[in-house]
Amino acid sequence: MAYVDGFVVPVQQSKLEVYKEMSRQCGAIWRELGALEFRECVADDVKPGQWTSFPQSVLLEEGEVVVFSWIVHASRARRDEVNAKVMQDPRMAEFMKPENTPFDGKRMIYGGFEMVVDL
Repeated sequence: MAYVDGFVVPVQQSKLEVYKEMSRQCGAIWRELGALEFRECVADDVKPGQWTSFPQSVLLEEGEVVVFSWIVHASRARRDEVNAKVMQDPRMAEFMKPENTPFDGKRMIYGGFEMVVDL
């Protein structure tokens, strides 16, 4: 069964196009280095909840939108290999600088997940 890295980030509406371009470039690198899928989704029908919600999870602020993303890998071991290569890839250097990141990384939620159902 596959392995998935998942992310939820708040992105300023004014920086959304910059974020999309960064994502296209990063996604191409991840795919080139072995990821099976790279997906980025902008919230369309996401409302604040009473106790929990996507907006609450990232402490969404005025003028921001939630982005939900995932990268699919063949296995946890393969994900670890691919991520190590991605982090060493010189094309990623500019994206790793906090001043070049078009989202608040302190409010990003992320983690690795073992896929248990794939229909």
